[in-house]
Amino acid sequence: MKKSTLALAAAAVLTALPGLSHADDMFSFNVGAVTDYRYRGISQSRLKPAVQGGVDVALPAGFYVGTWASSIKWIKDAGGGADAEVDLYGGWKGEVAKGLTLDVGVLRYQYPSHDLVVSPNTTELYGAVSYGPVTAKYSHSVTNLFGFADSKNSGYFDVSATFDVSGFAVTPHVGYQHVSHNSDFSYTDVSLTVGKEVVKGLTVSLAAVATDTKSINGTKAYASPANGKNLGRAGLVAGVKYVF
Repeated sequence: MKKSTLALAAAAVLTALPGLSHADDMFSFNVGAVTDYRYRGISQSRLKPAVQGGVDVALPAGFYVGTWASSIKWIKDAGGGADAEVDLYGGWKGEVAKGLTLDVGVLRYQYPSHDLVVSPNTTELYGAVSYGPVTAKYSHSVTNLFGFADSKNSGYFDVSATFDVSGFAVTPHVGYQHVSHNSDFSYTDVSLTVGKEVVKGLTVSLAAVATDTKSINGTKAYASPANGKNLGRAGLVAGVKYVF
């Protein structure tokens, strides 16, 4: 989705809410690119680069809304028509006890013009707690999950932490994706990301990513229909992101 469209969508939300001022201070835009768009350890871009961007809006009393988009390849590889993922989300985040932060909300993954028999469009409810550098989060699908038939009530649990090491942000992560009624597609993913803000708002990163996806009849569960490559294989992902 183009940045101008994102801005108009967020502005429409603000216009509908009375009594808000200094709207410019409430917006946070981001644009970026990665050498491979990995989500929960699985490549969404067939191990190829992707461009991304989004906007977040901070609302009063800890509430927020936002949208984010990325180029993808997996829908077209599966015989569909979508070449982009558009996420819409909203929630509340705040400190509920000294040093303990709660973040709850809803996230909709949308794939415009996907044309797949089983819709990949997915809605998840999520909740996260953070204490110090550590965050634990659970996401629960209230629809089918990313095009898997009969996969409602799938869940993803992950734990991550961010540490400042000599000016670098070091983020270890481990997660487990359970796909309801599709156990062959459940798996664990791990990653280690190192990032650094090189100038104000501009961050570069490098991540090592791996999964333990299963094989089904000798073929990896998350093999690309386009070339057979394992979309969950271990690899390095470089990224750049600018926030303004």
